[in-house]
Amino acid sequence: MIIYPIEKIRSDFPILNRMINKYPLTYLDSAASAQKPNIVIDSQTHYYRNEYAAVHRGTHTLSTESTNQMETVRLRIANFINASKEEIVFVKSTTEAINLIANSWGHNFINYGDNIIISEMEHHANIVPWQVLSKHKKIVLHYIPLTPNGTLDISRLSKLINHRTRLLSISHISNVLGTINPLTEIISIARKKSDTLILIDGAQGIVHQLVDVQKLDCDFYVFSGHKIYGPSGTGIMYGKKELLQKMPPWIVGGGIVRNVSLIKDATFIDSPWKFESGSPNISGIIGLGNAIEYINTIGIDKIYNYEDQLMRYAVGILKKIPNIVLYGPSTRVGIIAFNLGIHHSYDIGMLLNQYGIAIRTGHHCAIPIMNYFKVPGMCRASLAMYTNKEDIDRLAHGLIKVQHLLNQ
Repeated sequence: MIIYPIEKIRSDFPILNRMINKYPLTYLDSAASAQKPNIVIDSQTHYYRNEYAAVHRGTHTLSTESTNQMETVRLRIANFINASKEEIVFVKSTTEAINLIANSWGHNFINYGDNIIISEMEHHANIVPWQVLSKHKKIVLHYIPLTPNGTLDISRLSKLINHRTRLLSISHISNVLGTINPLTEIISIARKKSDTLILIDGAQGIVHQLVDVQKLDCDFYVFSGHKIYGPSGTGIMYGKKELLQKMPPWIVGGGIVRNVSLIKDATFIDSPWKFESGSPNISGIIGLGNAIEYINTIGIDKIYNYEDQLMRYAVGILKKIPNIVLYGPSTRVGIIAFNLGIHHSYDIGMLLNQYGIAIRTGHHCAIPIMNYFKVPGMCRASLAMYTNKEDIDRLAHGLIKVQHLLNQ
C-alpha cells in the first residue's frame, strides 16, 4: 500500500468507533452516504451556537457573516471543480439538481420531436425526470445499452445522436457497478454530431475522480454533498454561465425576486442566486465547505491512489470466495456489486449486519441494471477514504460465515 495516513483519517470519523452487535463497525455503504469527519460535524454545531442568521436578507452582523460564509463555500466548490463562482448553484441533492435542469431548461428549451439520450446504467434520478419530461413534451428518449461486462456500448452512441438530440445525460461512475464512463470520448462524439448539451451525474464521480469541468467541457455537472463527506440535504449544480443566465428559476418565491407587481410578471435576480429561492440549508452548506477543505488537506491524489489500491486488494480477496458472482468491469472505482450463490441480497445484508458489517442490498435505485443482469437485487460494498484492509478482510470472513449458515 502507498504511504497514506489511514489511522489519522479514521480517527477523524467518530462513528467508526462504534460497536454493532458487539463487533467493530465495518462501514461499507459509503456509496449510499459517506460518514462525516469531526470538522464537518463541529462546524455545524459552532455555526448554530455562535453565528446563525438568515443569509442575503439582513444588514446586521450575524446575517452578513452567514452570507459571507455561504459565498465563501460557493467559491471553494467552484475552485474544487475548476468553475467560476457564478456557475455554482446550491441544491439539496443530485436528484433535485437533475429535476431543476429538466424543469427549467427542459420545459423551456426542448420541443416536440427532439430527443434526449441517457444510458441503461443510470440511477433512477437520471431516468425518471427525463421520462416525465418526454411525456409532457412529446419527445423521444434513447438509451445507450449496457454490455455483459458492465460497461456501456459507446459504439452505439453515434447512431443514437442526430440533429434533434438536445441533451446527453450520463453518470460519471455507475452507482451499482463502479464503472468509470469514458466521458472525454462520449462528449467528443456528442460534440461532433450536434450541439447537444452534456449533463454529468457526478454523485459517485465527485468522490472518486478528480473533476475539472473545463477539461470535460460538460454543460452541467451535479453531485450531492452527503456522498462527499458533507451533510445530508446539500448538493451542487454546476452549469455553464451562459446557460444559467438563459434558464428561468424552477422553484420561485422569496430571496430570488428583483421586483414583484400585482399587474406585471415578477423579475428575478441574476444566476446562480435566482435558483436558490427560500431559506437555504446554511449550516449544511458550511459543513459541505469544510468537507471539501478536509479532502484538500489530505490531498485528492493521495485519496484516489489509496482507494485504487484498496479496491484491487478487495477484488482479489472477494474473488476467492466460493460461489460469489461479481458484477461490473475489471477496472472499477469505489464500488463492488456481488451476489452469493442463489441467496437473496437482503438475506446476505441482514446476516452480515450481525457481524457489524454494513453493506447495501436491493436494486440500488437502478432497476434497469437489475433487469439486464436478470437478478432481483445485488449486494454492494463501497469504499471511502477511511476504509481500510481490515474492513475488507472482515467482509470476506463475514461472507464465508454467512454462506456456511445459509447452506446448512
